[in-house]
Amino acid sequence: MPGDGIQHTGEADATAPLAAARLSVVLPTYNERDNLPVLIDRLDAALAGIAWEAIVVDDNSPDGTADVARVIAARDPRVRVIRRVGRRGLSGACVEGMLASSADYVAVMDADLQHDETLLPKMLAALSNGAADLAVASRHVEGGDVGTGLSGVRASGSGLANRLARVLLKVTLSDPMSGFFMIRRSEVERLAPGLSSQGFKILLDIVATARGSLRIVELPFVFRERLHGESKLDTLVALDFLGLILSKLVGDLVSIRFLMFMLVGASGVLVHMAALFAMMELGGLSFPVAQTAATFVAMTTNFWLNNRLTYRDRRLRGFAALRGLFTFYVVCSVGVVANVGVASLVYQEDAGRILIGLAGLAGAVMGAVWNYAASSVLTWRKA
Repeated sequence: MPGDGIQHTGEADATAPLAAARLSVVLPTYNERDNLPVLIDRLDAALAGIAWEAIVVDDNSPDGTADVARVIAARDPRVRVIRRVGRRGLSGACVEGMLASSADYVAVMDADLQHDETLLPKMLAALSNGAADLAVASRHVEGGDVGTGLSGVRASGSGLANRLARVLLKVTLSDPMSGFFMIRRSEVERLAPGLSSQGFKILLDIVATARGSLRIVELPFVFRERLHGESKLDTLVALDFLGLILSKLVGDLVSIRFLMFMLVGASGVLVHMAALFAMMELGGLSFPVAQTAATFVAMTTNFWLNNRLTYRDRRLRGFAALRGLFTFYVVCSVGVVANVGVASLVYQEDAGRILIGLAGLAGAVMGAVWNYAASSVLTWRKA
C-alpha cells in the first residue's frame, strides 16, 4: 500500500476469487512488525501452487505488529489477523489460531524468520500422503542443526528440556521443544480440550496430550539467526516448562498456572531462609525482626516472579504493580492465618511425628490454596 512503509513483493490480487485454503499457517506474534512482511513474502514464494492462508495471532504488540498485519491483509486476502487484548501467551495464541482455521492442515511457526518456511511443502506432503498426523521440524535429527539461532546457554537449556520431556513424559520426539510443526486440523479439534492456554511449548503439550495416538514424522531443519527484534523467551521460561511437565505428570488434574504458583512459592522458601540467615549473621538482627523482614523479602520476590511468569498474561506495570504488591502482602498475610488455623485444627498435643507432619502439611496446603485463589481474584484479576 503506497505510503505505508511496508514492501509487498508477493501480494495476491484482492479482487481475484481464492480457493479454499488447504493449509493454514498460524503465526503467533509479539513485537514482530519488521519481520512479518518479510515472512509473508517468503511464504508466498515457498507455497507457490498451494492454497494457503496465514493467520496472524498478535498479543496486542506495543510496536504495532497488528496494524502492519492489517495493512498486509488489506492487500492480500490470504492473510487474516486476530488481535488478542487482555490475554497473552504463546501456547494460547497457537491454540486460538489453529481453532480459527477451516483448512485440512495447520502449521505453526515463529514469525521471527528463524524457522525455514521452505520446509512447509515437505511437511504438507508427509501429511497429505496419509503417512503421518503430525510433521515436526527437528533440529536434532540427521541434517538438522541449532545453527546460530540459539545462544550457548539457550541451546544447552533446550537440550536439557528435551531430555526431561523424553524421560518424564515418555515423548519420543528428538526435538519436543520445536515450535515449528504441521498437524491435521481434525487432530487439533480432538486434542484441543486437553491443551493448556498457558506456557510456550505447544508441541510438547500436543504430543503429551495425545498419549501416543499420533503418527509422527520428523524432518530436519537448521535454526536460523533472527534478523530483527529480540527473543521474547527468558530464563524464567524454565519454570514455565517445569509447570507443564508437572501438569502432564498428574494427568492435567491441576492447572499449569497453579503449579507455576507453587513452584514460585517453593523458590520463596529458599529466598526466605537465605534472607533470614543473612540478616541474623551479617546484620546482627534478632530472630523476630529478621524473620519478619525475611518474610516480606520472600513475598516480594514471589510477587515479582508470579508477575513475570505465572501471570505474565495479566502482568502488572507501573502503579498497578505497586497496588498489586500491596494486595499480595495482604493475601499472603491472611494465608499465614489460614495455614496456622488449619494446622491447629489437625494438630493434637500428644500426637506423634507423623500426625504433626500431616498437620503442618494440611496448613501449608490450605495457605497455598488460599494465596493462589485470592491473589488470582484480587492481585491479578482479569481485566
